[in-house]
Amino acid sequence: MSENNQDRRFPRNLQGVLQLAVQAGSAAEGPAPLEPMSEERKTWLTEALSEVCKGQMDEVEEIKQCLAVLRKGEICENDRDGEEARKEEEEEDDDHERESAFEILSELCENLDNARDFMTLGGLELCVSRYLCHVKSGLRWRAADLIASCAQNMPQVQEHLLNIGVLQKLLQLTDSDPQSTVRVKALYAVSCLVREQEAGLRAFLSYDGFSVLMRAMQSENEKVRTKSAFLLLNLLSSHPEQKETVVSMGMVQQLVSVLRTPHSPFHEHVLGALCCLVDDFPQGLEDCRNPALGLEELLRQRVKDLQGKDESQEELDFCERLVRMCFHGQQSDDAGMDR
Repeated sequence: MSENNQDRRFPRNLQGVLQLAVQAGSAAEGPAPLEPMSEERKTWLTEALSEVCKGQMDEVEEIKQCLAVLRKGEICENDRDGEEARKEEEEEDDDHERESAFEILSELCENLDNARDFMTLGGLELCVSRYLCHVKSGLRWRAADLIASCAQNMPQVQEHLLNIGVLQKLLQLTDSDPQSTVRVKALYAVSCLVREQEAGLRAFLSYDGFSVLMRAMQSENEKVRTKSAFLLLNLLSSHPEQKETVVSMGMVQQLVSVLRTPHSPFHEHVLGALCCLVDDFPQGLEDCRNPALGLEELLRQRVKDLQGKDESQEELDFCERLVRMCFHGQQSDDAGMDR
């Protein structure tokens, strides 16, 4: 995949980093008389750069080998033609091999260059078309985790993933997969695709993503609840124009209902989201003040419960802010979200 040089704000490899370091060191030391480089230094630099380049080539080859493992599994399963060609033990070995390939790829693709190479080699299409819907949950969640690793902070990869329709599949997994680990990893990948990504947010809205988050916050799994509440808070903080959308869905009532469940650290994010919904938004404020909701009593009790607990200071701050905004008839100067 072609890429303009102007898009490369940072070195694409360790060789570039080394060159920048040499340049920065020279600049910091100021002008110096030019001297021929010693043969010893030339040899050292040549060997160092050779090792760097060799390492990069090795990583690309490693990506290719992992993809071969994943594609081999795909071919074997598609070419069975109704035959039970492999024993159960052999199938388990294949699954372990593919799981290992995913784990290696997830580690490699934390490097932006490797994530780009993985995309260029067709790895993302393989994850989306084959492994997000695989019968084995261990392969589903590893595929989602790899997608998240590639998408994080990589607009080029994010755009490609959105174009091949990954977001709808990830939201479906978040909403209904029977395995909690799959839901957690899928939600993580959703977050990597929609936070600070306008195209991702538009796709998220088109698939009714806020309803998925609303349901996820009522999950029995703590990690699913936490990640969904955090993503909701982040989206409302970054996109206040979405307040009307979520309030019209009954989000205030749902969030208060979540607060009435046994206390959990993720309630901090829920309270933060409520602060967003009442800050400079009359409908959200009106919903919170509805006596039938009993929010004032709930908040005042929560304030008492959290007093003196340093680890819950942010949650306490949110509670006190909501009391001021909703039930004191005025909004303090610092009530706006600045997180």
